[in-house]
Parts: sequence; C-alpha cells; structure tokens
Amino acid sequence: MTTEGIEAVFLTTHNWGKAAKFFQALGYELEFATDHNSGQLRNGDGPYVFIAEVPQDQEPQTRIVLKTPDADAFRPDPVVEVVTPFEDTHYGTKEMTVRDPDGRLWSLQAPAKN
Repeated sequence: MTTEGIEAVFLTTHNWGKAAKFFQALGYELEFATDHNSGQLRNGDGPYVFIAEVPQDQEPQTRIVLKTPDADAFRPDPVVEVVTPFEDTHYGTKEMTVRDPDGRLWSLQAPAKN
C-alpha cells in the first residue's frame, strides 16, 4: 500500500493569531481553533493547514503530511527510512515519520481504528 497524496501541511509559529489571519487573507477558512493557540484552516477541497504556536526559543517549522488509508496495511519500501513507526496521536489519528534521502522529515497520517 502506498500514500494517497498530501493530506495536510503542519506549521509551527510564534504567533497563532497572526499566522491564522495571514492564511485567512489568502482565502483559507478557519475550520476550528483549540484552546491552546492552534487550529486548522482549509481552502476548498485541498489539504488542510494545521498551525500550532510554539515558544520563542523553538524554530518555526513546516512539515508535509501524506495521507495513508490504513496504517496496519502500510508496508514502506526498504528505500524509505522509518524514523518513528505509526503511533496513535492525541487528535485521533495514527502518525508515522519517515526521512527522505536529503534528510527532510515527512509525516504519514492514517485514520485511527475504533
């Protein structure tokens, strides 16, 4: 089984409010905001953008999240370096981290099984 394209872009920021307003000015609509300076925005049917505020001493980062329909059925090719295997998240999905040949980290996200 392979991935099914880009599910989301995950961003960290030093100012959730400013980052959300920036994306809203580009046509994204707020789907939800949390009570801990984070939230999700979407523009049409494309991938969602999830933004989370981090402390000033952390460098803001961007991570692409690839969609995987079934974590249990996913078997990465040996060329794919698995950094962390699929694990349950606190937001109701399973997530795996892989590293590409240039050292970039990618997230793979699958629905959690009930």
